[in-house]
This record gives sequence, C-alpha cells and structure tokens, in this order.
Amino acid sequence: MTLRIDNLGKSYGDTAVFAHVSLQVQAGEFVAIVGESGVGKSTLLNCMAGLDSWSTGSVQVADADLGQMNAEQLAVWRRQAVGFVFQAFHVLPHLDVAQNVGLPLMLLQQPKALIEQRVAQMLSAVGLAEFGARLPQQLSGGQLQRVAIARAMVHRPPLVLADEPTGNLDPATAARTMDALVAQSREHGASLVLVTHSEAAAARADRVLHLTADGIAA
Repeated sequence: MTLRIDNLGKSYGDTAVFAHVSLQVQAGEFVAIVGESGVGKSTLLNCMAGLDSWSTGSVQVADADLGQMNAEQLAVWRRQAVGFVFQAFHVLPHLDVAQNVGLPLMLLQQPKALIEQRVAQMLSAVGLAEFGARLPQQLSGGQLQRVAIARAMVHRPPLVLADEPTGNLDPATAARTMDALVAQSREHGASLVLVTHSEAAAARADRVLHLTADGIAA
C-alpha cells in the first residue's frame, strides 16, 4: 500500500507546526522520520492515520484520500488498514494480554476461532506465547510494548505507524522491540513509518527522512 503526502501543512491558529511536507512510502518499505523536538513528527504521523487534521495539502493511502473522508469513514478505514504503535503502549488495563492483542480482530467482527489463532501466532512471534492470560500490570515496559506491536499487527494491516515505540525502553529492550516490529512488518509486507529520536532505531530503516518546520529532506 503506497502512502503519498503532497505539500502538507499544519497550523494551530497563526502558529505553523510544519509546512511543505511531501513524501512517498512504497508498499513494504520501512521509513524512519527524525527531527528536533517540537517540529511535529507525532502530528505528522497522526495525519497519516487520519487521527489529526491538516491545514494544506493532501494525504493519500492507496486509493483512499483521507482529506475527503468523514470521521466515520476514517474510523472504518483505519480499523482495516492501519496498525498504530504508541510510545505509551495504550493497552487496556482491564483486559488480559490475549484480549488486548485480539481487539482489532474483534472490532472487525472476525470469527472467534480466527481471533484465537491469530492472537496465538502474534504472541509467539513477539516472544510472549506464555503471557496471554496475564493482565497488563503484570508485565514490564518492554513486554507491554511487544503487546502493543502484536495488537498493531494482528489484523495484518498494510500500513504500520509507530510513534517513538522505544522511547521509554532501555537499549537492550529497545533492540528486541525493534526486532519484533521490523520482523512482523517484513513478514506481512506492510509499509512501516517510524517516528523516533533513536539513532539505533532509525538505522534499521530503508530510508531516513528529516522533518523540519519547512519540509522534509532525506
């Protein structure tokens, strides 16, 4: 699934966050976006997911023009096409690990047997095969991030967006987390866009793009 952004700009009132952002991500490509704090990297990622609006330009993912879709259409599209990995995990504390991972498939109303099969496969893939019945508060930060990756990938989305997924982790745990994220993206041929401050994480990408207030550069 190709992601195409043309001349994107984002402002809050008279204050510009970024402008003139154009980029293209090919199907199966891994692109890292780096830049100084406050330049709008997370905001740009949210625009790619249709979670945030923009002031100028366009965002297209395959045949979907996100700027032409209403909130309900965006929600349906996002549920099917996007996997989002947040820095703060955003797992639901009252659900066990398996239920958290299976949530995207449940929202897509997939059969129970398929959900159980996919969840087991994903937990095994991220090294958490024995943790399905545990509650989130029983896991470490690194384990929670791998739960978040499993949840983002379980419905095999063509576009995976990751916002500082290793930002709260020590270097060794961060490396294992990136291993899981990259491996699962490659296995399913997903396009992966990573926003990061980590040089080690960015070094894993096929391309690194630098976001500034006035555009994006390789």
